[in-house]
Amino acid sequence: MGRKSLSPGVLGLGVLLLAAASGAAEPPSCESVRKVFQLRQLGSLRGIPESPRAGLDLQVCTSKNPTCCTKKMEERYQTAVKQDIQQVLQTASATLKFLISRNAAAFQENFEMLIRLAENYTSTLFCSTYRNMAAEATTHVREFFTDVGLFLFGTDVSTQEFVNRFFDTLFPAVYKHVINPSLTDISVEYAECLRLVRRDIRPFGNIPKKAIGQMERSLLPSRTFLQALNLGIEVINTTDHLHFSKDCSRALLRMQYCPHCQGLTLSKPCMGYCLNVIRGCLANVAEVDLHWRGYIQSLEKLSNAMSGTYNIEHVLLNFHSLVNDALEQARINGPELSEQVNKVCGPPVRKPAMSPGCSFDQNIQGLKMFSRDSEETLANRRKEFISHLRLYRAFYGGLADQLCGNELAAADGLPCWNGEDVVRSYTHRVVGSGIKAQSANPEVKVKGTDPVINQIIDKLKHIIQLLQGKSFPKYHKWDLQQTGSGGGVHEEISGDCDDEDGCAGSGSGEIKRVLKSVDWMPDKTNLSDVKQIHQTNDDSTSDTTGRAYTTMADCMTVMLIILVTLFLVLW
Repeated sequence: MGRKSLSPGVLGLGVLLLAAASGAAEPPSCESVRKVFQLRQLGSLRGIPESPRAGLDLQVCTSKNPTCCTKKMEERYQTAVKQDIQQVLQTASATLKFLISRNAAAFQENFEMLIRLAENYTSTLFCSTYRNMAAEATTHVREFFTDVGLFLFGTDVSTQEFVNRFFDTLFPAVYKHVINPSLTDISVEYAECLRLVRRDIRPFGNIPKKAIGQMERSLLPSRTFLQALNLGIEVINTTDHLHFSKDCSRALLRMQYCPHCQGLTLSKPCMGYCLNVIRGCLANVAEVDLHWRGYIQSLEKLSNAMSGTYNIEHVLLNFHSLVNDALEQARINGPELSEQVNKVCGPPVRKPAMSPGCSFDQNIQGLKMFSRDSEETLANRRKEFISHLRLYRAFYGGLADQLCGNELAAADGLPCWNGEDVVRSYTHRVVGSGIKAQSANPEVKVKGTDPVINQIIDKLKHIIQLLQGKSFPKYHKWDLQQTGSGGGVHEEISGDCDDEDGCAGSGSGEIKRVLKSVDWMPDKTNLSDVKQIHQTNDDSTSDTTGRAYTTMADCMTVMLIILVTLFLVLW
């Protein structure tokens, strides 16, 4: 017996059931459309048909069936769909944007507090050890750390220049109070001469050069890290506010609002149909994917490097120790330096002066310290941030899938809109992401590249180069001979020295403290945090005042007596 064909009545019932599942194929009235139009605040209800009519004036939402749309409504829908898709894009990127922007602000605040703390340490050194010159020195210290902040936060200043400027301006005060420690003053002209000859007579040895190396190696990566975070925010802002092509806008309108014209206000596009439309509209954004992955990978590598070689905490918080070594070297070589200065600048014109005292506020607030094992160190915060950011490596590559899967498309198995009617499934080919894949897209025609997206890709390429250190200065061998505080013994500093290991020279101890992120509480900086114990070659100790050099001096005196005695015997 042959198969029985379905009667026209059964077929009609099936069509009605399908229509009921998604709305109405030919609505007897346009009331539901009017309600949604009003609810979405798309415009005035004037001109909206009470019942379906022929839509001969429509350009996108064309249909053989009567329609509830007019040309004016279609224009309103066109505006609304652009706003809708941008809202969906912003919602999709909100968590990522918040992650980066919150950490960018937190790291900047961390660095600001770190600079303030380092300035506090250095000024406290002068107030506690070189009190007579503290008033002059703290002014130069403040200017120096202002330059540090300017460089760190993106201003075009030279680390070499501001480090040299610090030691230049410091030398007249050192000459007056350390090399010739009598309570006298010198003329402005003489002080200017001292400032100009500092680089020639090198009263601080190679310590300024060493400071330049340490500052560049620590500040530049941190500066690049902050720049990268700010660029990440810029990338997201750019892709959140895309300019959609005319063809894309028409495709979005057809997908989102054209079903309303047929009374299908609750219908959603089929998944395959949604993917084709959104992948076509985001074809240029998908090109960001490769560079976004490289950006996150390079950011992670730099973050790891900053915990070792480029440790900004160590360099800034121990800068005062380097300054102390420089002053000790100038004190030890004082007679020679005075002779050199007299040859160039002449003898100083002296006049009695009052000791100015210390103007530095040792009770500076907001600088609470935390130990190295604190969970809130800069290194731990970077590590935590990168671990969260790594989850968004494929964000741009899978953005279209995320939008359709979470917001726009109908769930699997439900009736869905295919651009023309409500169906059970989408039958056209689904294309991949990116510009090349769109040549076979049945829903959207992609013509050329977006110059705005190309510009943001170029910025990502540039920051990746910076993050990978291709623009960082290279330091192979420093070969810095310097006299430290250990009784005038010279040291060789080689390229093997790592900032994490100190590179402080002269056997200096080091302060290793870390700022707690964001939520510091006001506290007083204790002078005991600044005063350090220096280990000399014969295991005797001296503090940062440089007064305990007796052991080495005694040894040299004994050797001199022996040499003189031997000379007299031979004579």
